[in-house]
Amino acid sequence: MTTSTSGAQPGLSVGPTSEFSLLFRVKPGEGAAVGTALQHLQETPGYRPGDYGITIQTIHEARFVLFDDDTRLAFITSFDGPWDVYMEDFFTSGPTLALFDAIFSHVEGYTGLPDLAAVVAFVSQSEVGAAAYARNYPGTVKEIKKAQRVNAAFEQVLDHPQAAEALQHPALQPLLNEASS
Repeated sequence: MTTSTSGAQPGLSVGPTSEFSLLFRVKPGEGAAVGTALQHLQETPGYRPGDYGITIQTIHEARFVLFDDDTRLAFITSFDGPWDVYMEDFFTSGPTLALFDAIFSHVEGYTGLPDLAAVVAFVSQSEVGAAAYARNYPGTVKEIKKAQRVNAAFEQVLDHPQAAEALQHPALQPLLNEASS
């Protein structure tokens, strides 16, 4: 499924990562209901605080913000790679799409699933690019996760009782310096 309506990627990019923001008006009287739907999302595996298993593996972070006395809703995220691939991942994410459908059902203009073309149009019409976007670290989600695995493996080496002699090699000094900082 191709989801791009114009071929252009919305939002601003820093390296391989782009920001993406959606702004909505909550249907009158449905602020509490959208809050409940957001709480359900927050309690879902992968989205709970401390979980890192979000279905769409290119997302750096994502947040929903209710504001203006629960009459407005923002969805703000950043992701790696091309817009079309990100949207394809979202629209084929199964349970994640269902969670978002439950949230979006409380905002004006959303006609819902199963009409994916209407959902694509709704998302495209709701997108508002940032006026400024910065990141505090380089790398894609995939690179960051690999760096975490390499660090964990290096920590295992440092903790191994027979590692002391091997770690004396001068080529390992930059790693040891970094580990001690």
